[in-house]
Amino acid sequence: MNSESGVVFRSIGIIGAGQMGSGIAQVCAAAGFKVYLNDVSDEKINGGIARILKSLQKRRDSGKITNEQVDSLLSAIAPAPKIRTFEQCDLVIEAATEHEATKRKIFEGVYPFLQPATVLATNTSSISITRLAAGTDRPQRFIGIHFMNPVPTMRLVEVIRGLATDQTTYDATTKFVAALGKTMTTSEDYPGFIVNRVLIPMINEAVYALYEGACRSCRCFMKDSQIQNIDRARCW
Repeated sequence: MNSESGVVFRSIGIIGAGQMGSGIAQVCAAAGFKVYLNDVSDEKINGGIARILKSLQKRRDSGKITNEQVDSLLSAIAPAPKIRTFEQCDLVIEAATEHEATKRKIFEGVYPFLQPATVLATNTSSISITRLAAGTDRPQRFIGIHFMNPVPTMRLVEVIRGLATDQTTYDATTKFVAALGKTMTTSEDYPGFIVNRVLIPMINEAVYALYEGACRSCRCFMKDSQIQNIDRARCW
């Protein structure tokens, strides 16, 4: 994990094999990392790997990757039904449901099995990084890595430092995000971070625009057409 230029992540543990966790696993494997995928049951892990396979097959069918690349990427993702498997990981990313008590319980169960230098990360979009870090044995090596959905196609990653997150952890995380080919923005640990503080008011205004009929015209009486107009304006 250590190199002359600082901390480098090589093996990644991911907790949660749902939509976000499987997407994170896919992009990590595509970037050349060894990935260990964990969830509460073998069924959920297998479901996550099946989701990754389906995504890769779509890319293959569109000519973006080959059959050999599909096989290579899948071989880089190992099922990890036992948390103890993460003792060989440099970085462990929690991608479970957006519920603070659930995340705290996960971190309490995983950190005793990690190497002292292993970095813990959460994919939360809004929960305080500082509060989550306080429930572990390594608040200085704890950071937020907020991927956007769907992970394989969305380029932005929001990195959030807790009050105790040290510079070494932050620097290693920026290198990791760059290795994934993602665009990074950095937020301090404030409610909603940056992405949600911008996104939620925009969504609210879109709802108000629909309610007030701001996009209604003689050619746009149907509600579906009004929604399309708002969405088109939002994406401009």
